[in-house]
Order: sequence, then C-alpha cells, then structure tokens
Amino acid sequence: MTLKVVKAVRRTISSACKKNLQVCIVGAGPAGFYAAMHLSKNVQNVNLDIIEKLPVPFGLIRYGVAPDHPEVKNVINQFTKVAKQPNVNFYGNISLGKDIHLRQLREHYDAVLLTYGAEKDRLLGIENEDAQNVISARNFVGWYNGHPSEQNLKIDLSSKTAAILGQGNVALDVARILYTPIDDLRKTDITECALSSLAESKVRELYLVGRRGPLQVAFTIKELREQLNLKNCQTVWRENDFDNIEDTVPHLPRPRKRLTELMLKSFKQGNVLDDCSKYKIFKPIFFRSPKKFLINTDKQVTGVLLACNKLHGDNWVTQKCLATDDTEILNCGLVFRSIGYTSVQADNELSFDNGVVPNDKGCVLDDNSEDKLAKLYVAGWLGTGPVGVILHTMGNAFQVAKVMCDDLKNVKHDKRDGFSAISRIMNSDQIVDWNGWERINKYEIEQGQSKGKPREKICNVNKMIEVAKCNDMLIE
Repeated sequence: MTLKVVKAVRRTISSACKKNLQVCIVGAGPAGFYAAMHLSKNVQNVNLDIIEKLPVPFGLIRYGVAPDHPEVKNVINQFTKVAKQPNVNFYGNISLGKDIHLRQLREHYDAVLLTYGAEKDRLLGIENEDAQNVISARNFVGWYNGHPSEQNLKIDLSSKTAAILGQGNVALDVARILYTPIDDLRKTDITECALSSLAESKVRELYLVGRRGPLQVAFTIKELREQLNLKNCQTVWRENDFDNIEDTVPHLPRPRKRLTELMLKSFKQGNVLDDCSKYKIFKPIFFRSPKKFLINTDKQVTGVLLACNKLHGDNWVTQKCLATDDTEILNCGLVFRSIGYTSVQADNELSFDNGVVPNDKGCVLDDNSEDKLAKLYVAGWLGTGPVGVILHTMGNAFQVAKVMCDDLKNVKHDKRDGFSAISRIMNSDQIVDWNGWERINKYEIEQGQSKGKPREKICNVNKMIEVAKCNDMLIE
C-alpha cells in the first residue's frame, strides 16, 4: 500500500471519528501513552489526539532513560501499536500555553488529560548555586540523550574530582555514564557530541553525596549493581557510615534488605587499592547536606561546604535527619545536582500547587470550570509529583484512564470537533504527525547504522521538522 493510499484511508477514518467522543491527551510520554492504551481499549467510539511539545514522541523514554538501558525502551513498541490505531493521532511540535491554550482544548474536546510530566529541576536554594560547572542532573541526562533544549549545555569535564548531590537512580545514571568505558558507550544511542566530550573527561574521583544514611538511599539494587560492576572502577565506602547497619538488616523488608546487603558486601570486600592509577574511584558518602558552593574569582565551582548530619529516632523509616554544627569541605571542580524534578505551569488557567496539579484520583480540582468546558484530568508526574519508576507511572495512568472511561459514558452535549478546530487556530505547517515521526525515526536509524549505533538522534527541532516534512522519505 502506497503512502498516498494510507493517507487517504487515514483521512477517511479521521472524518468518521469526528462523530465520536473527542479526547485530547497533552504529553506523549509514558503516562500519555499508557492512558491512551487504556482508553482505546475500553471506550467505544472515541477519537484520541495526543499532543506533544516536541516534534517527536515518547518523552522520558526517549530523553530520560540511560542509553545503556535499551531494554527499558522496548515499551516504545507497545506505544507505537497504540499510535497506529485508526482512532489515535499524534500531533507533535505543539506547545501548551504558547501554540494552543487550555481553554481552547476544553472548548473543542469532550475530555482533556494532561500528562506532560516534570520538566524543571528542583533547586537547593543555597549560596552560589548558579556557579559555573554546577550542573543539573536533568540537564546532563538531556544532553547525552539528545534533548534539543540541552544541546548548548556548557560542561567542563577537565576536573579530576566531581560530586553528585543526591542518591537516587538518576544520580547513579550520571555516575555510570561518566565512568562507562567509551567503547561501550559507542554501541548505544548516546549522541556523538556527548561521546566526544566524555572521551576527553578527566574525572577519576566521583563522590555520591546523601543527606541521610545507607538505609534511606533512593536508588535501586539494579542501578547499584551496575555501578559496582563497572570496568576499571573501584567503589570506596566510609567505615563510619555503616555503624550499626548490619544489626538492622534482619528487620528490613526484603527489597531494602537485599539492597543493604549488597552495600555491606561491597564495603566488606575492602577499600584498599593496589594501584590507584588503574582505577576510577566511586565514593558514596552519607549524612552530608550541601550548605554552600565554594567558587573562585571566575565564579567556577571549587568545592562544596557540607553540613554533617545525624539521624534521630529508632525507626529507620521515620528517622529525622538533622544538621549538626560540624561541617566539612569537599573539594571538586564539577558538581551535579540530582535532588528531583518539578512540573511547570504550562498554561495560566491551570491550577497549580507546589509543583503539581491538585487532583482527586486524576480529576483536576477546578472550581472555576464552566459547564461548556470539557472535564480536565491529570496523570503521571504532573499529578503525583516525580515519584516512582515507569511501572508506577503506568499504574497511575491506568487508574486515571479508568475514571475517565466512567465519566465519558455520561457525556451529553453537542458533538465537539476536536483537532480539526485546533488546526484552524494554529499554523498547521509546524505540526508533525505520526508519518512525520516515522520519517524522523527512519532517518535517525540510518544515521546510527553508519556509525555502528542503534540510532543517531536529531538534536535540533528545525532539523526534525525538515526531515518530518520531506516527502521524498517514503516510510515502508
């Protein structure tokens, strides 16, 4: 079947779908696609339009998952099957609050679901946080994963010593990418720009700083095991950090017990190095909180002033972490801040509180809604805060989609015109549909094959649009 015929069939189907319920999902990441998956299976006569800020889909799967974790990206195959259903449409390069407004979506759809995630970095709020080479882990991850907004990130990898503030999975992603041998990274979809910079990296001593103790780390056993097994990397723990930890292990729940046992095993294997020049050193340290970034006259970071903390209380789950009067200095020329993400208020009419949209089981608490406006829902990190892994996001998206299914059964009003109205409001030339994404996908895979990689991502939005609109690139 030729592309022209496929388009004609899709137009016919799309025309028929205009008589259906119209649902808009804002955000083409995991939450958006999982919600679309549930809605398409459980609601009859529904047309689903997925709107995305970037010209390409998959959000955190494409730009957040580490390049050496290709198995996590396999979920893209499921999402692609959803997107290819005749009643599901993808429209990229549309920014909520800029190209289109929330009120307009609610006027032309029967329901609107917001799933655009958490795209802003949490700040520490301490002195000199804006110093050169104090880098957001989120920005760094976006940089090596090819996110268009991070390609101008200025990062200096010439310092021997670096520190990561935070002890979650993202922090360990940063550590692992910094220390993974370049020849291993070349086999992934990491960008060529990042490869070139990492190949010149001088970082050989890397601290992982946590404000609480080994029992409270946020990373998972899988991430830690990968870090401990890195080639030519030696992990060095501090003995005092594990005081009384072994006595607590028998009383821990199984996942936390296994994680703690792995840390203790690594610790007991010893921290003495025969020849330091052979290894890159990884140093997790606990009970420390950053108080201030130290800088030189050029406003380049030279270290971190750390407060020494103590945990108070008998229960490891509810122990409070309090700073003492003691401090210490960690000298380093590069710092990554990895303390979590927060969402942004994409549209002024959107209720927003402390980084999330207030909601009840996904139903947005919107006291100012009008009868003529579609009901508003939220799923994923925009509604829950940036917690959990992709599996957690899937569960939340399914839960919210179930609520929507029940509500859509009772929708009674004149038929809405969905995206046909939206396309008249904005410049349709900028919109990238699923066919456009498939052209981008084909192009990236071809570029990667020439370098022995699974793909070489396009890192520029204008280039994405150029490839998406190129009619010469037929998609098989």
